[in-house]
Amino acid sequence: MPDQRRYASLLLIAVAVAPGCEASAPAADTAAAEASELVADAPSVPEAAASEPTLDDVRAATERFQDVNVALAEGYIRDPADMCVTAEMEGRSPDEGAMGVHYFRPDLLGITGPPDPRVDGMGTYTDFSAPAVLVYEPQADGSMELVGVENLVFVRAWEEAGNLDPPSYQGIAYDRMEDDPATEVDEAHGFEAHYDRHVWLYRENPLGVFAPMNPDVTCDYHAPQMAM
Repeated sequence: MPDQRRYASLLLIAVAVAPGCEASAPAADTAAAEASELVADAPSVPEAAASEPTLDDVRAATERFQDVNVALAEGYIRDPADMCVTAEMEGRSPDEGAMGVHYFRPDLLGITGPPDPRVDGMGTYTDFSAPAVLVYEPQADGSMELVGVENLVFVRAWEEAGNLDPPSYQGIAYDRMEDDPATEVDEAHGFEAHYDRHVWLYRENPLGVFAPMNPDVTCDYHAPQMAM
């Protein structure tokens, strides 16, 4: 786990400047307006299930994010903890590989402040036509390669919104991630209990397109951008 005080300060800064922390002012304003509309207009689960985007739709909507600078300009921020998440970090078999580095929209996740003591949020956003999280694999030359997309909702917020079942995509329920305090590893990598769904559109996954980890993703070239 990174130092919580430094993580808190970093996330607070990220939330304060997001979306568009590396974008021009007009781009940031546009991203913020679009984010507000997305959150406000996000359909209920039954409506979303009837009209949710196909995998081809999601790919078409996210291809531009293969350039990480486009993602940054549209309001995504790099995980302030700068973790490249591997299966071992979450107590899973190393054969499952990794997730990678997450870039996310704090507004869509409903994150309004630093961890207390863990990252939490009140968003219930599940629209994969504009996913809240993008997942990148660090490359040997220092660049970032888009490997998948993700949506995430916090369990408490989801249930308080009146939902009895986990969110789902393509008829498959999201994975539930929750830290077990009895273990040494952090099964939720610093987050409160949440549901998430990874979709491996840009890197073939032997475990399946909806698996939480990908054996063909590696963190071998991860070079943290900040000391923790």
